[in-house]
Parts: sequence; structure tokens; C-alpha cells
Amino acid sequence: MKNLVRIVVFLMSIVSIAQNDQVFDKANSLYNQEEYQQAIDVYKSILDKGQESAELYYNLGNANYKLSNIGSSIYYYEKALELAPSDEDIKNNLAFANNATIDVIDVIPEGVISRTVNSFTNMFSFDMWAWISILFVALFVVLFMLYYSARISSKKRLFFLGSWISLIIGLFAVFFAFKQYNYIENNQYAIIFAQETTVKSEPNLRSEEVFELHEGTKVKVTETVNDWKKIRLADGKIGWIPATDLKEL
Repeated sequence: MKNLVRIVVFLMSIVSIAQNDQVFDKANSLYNQEEYQQAIDVYKSILDKGQESAELYYNLGNANYKLSNIGSSIYYYEKALELAPSDEDIKNNLAFANNATIDVIDVIPEGVISRTVNSFTNMFSFDMWAWISILFVALFVVLFMLYYSARISSKKRLFFLGSWISLIIGLFAVFFAFKQYNYIENNQYAIIFAQETTVKSEPNLRSEEVFELHEGTKVKVTETVNDWKKIRLADGKIGWIPATDLKEL
């Protein structure tokens, strides 16, 4: 009975994937016909079913950019980049969309070591780093067993060296996986969706106006109080805005 249930679930998943592929192709066809809003609606129907991919977010970003929905386009490009951190097409289109924003924010420069570590960390997603670590740790075990079973000294040296290289790579992958995970957990970012929003010094309408932000600007969310979000910009500025004026990544 259990095997029958598993087979049914497996077949249903295959049918669901095939249906989503058909819907995705339909959305792409609408996009190519310049029916961008209709394409967006169809792409979103896939998200509503709990399916996501870098390609889906990327195409949503493109369709919104065509309609000059800068905030939405940046949001979806950022979502795509989370799933495919090294994709150059996503990075390029995100740069184009960012150039269309109004706010110019100076980024506090990183140190050489920090920049190097972060660039390595962002080469792959958390899941990919995890798989790389599992692969190389497993390779370490296999090579170490071959080292013990080998009778020829040259092979023993080769297996010994290969096993330790695999272990080192696996440990580095674990380090980058945890760093990527901690970055995601401790850095909640959002995109401003309001055309213009006033940043307040406190989470209420009567507080002092600190500065203004516009659609498409990326901010870091550091705290939530009722319907207000405390944000921090890349240049260090902080303030509070209504939660309805942004969308968290």
C-alpha cells in the first residue's frame, strides 16, 4: 500500500512539473509577443503553486522592466540572484534596472580580505555549497579507503594526497555554506515599492522626517515595530518607513 502511495505521489509530481513547464512556455510566448502584463500574470500563477526558479524570477524581472515597474523588476532580479549568484545575465539586467532608480547611495567600501571572502561566498548558493561539501567529504572517505587498501607506494601517496585535498576543499565548502546561510539569516533586505516614501526618525507619523527614498532602492531591514520597518542604507543612514512601502526579499 505504501509503495502504491509513493508511486501516485511521484506520478503527480511529474504531471505537476510538466504542467508548470507548459505554463512557463505560455508566459514566454506572451512575453515574446510583447504582452508583458499577461506574461507577468502567468509567471505569477507558477509562483502561486509554490514553484520557483532563477529563470522564473529573471523573466518576471524582465517583463516588469519592460513595463517600467522598476521596483518590481529589481525585486525579481534580486530573487533570481539569490538562486543563481554567479549568473552574469541576471547581474547585468539588475545593473540596468538599478541605473533607472532615483536614489544615489554611496556604498561603504569593504576591505580587501572581506571583499575576497564575500566574492567566493557568493559564487554559489547555500544549497550548492552544501552539495559541494558533501561531494568532497565523500570523495575524501573513498580515497582514504583506497589509500589503506593500496599496495603500491606511488598509488598510496597519490590516494593520500588526493584524500586530504578533498577534505580541505570539503571543509572550505562547509565554511562558505555556513557563511552564506548566516548572511541570508542575518541580513534581511527589501526593495522600496512606493514611488516615494518619507523615512521617519521613529515608527510613527508624528516623528521627524529624516530623508526620502524612491521606488527600486534596496534597503536592509533591521527591526519591525507594528506596521513600521526600521531600515539601514548602504551608506549607514537609518530610519523608519511604513511596511506597506517596501517588499522584503
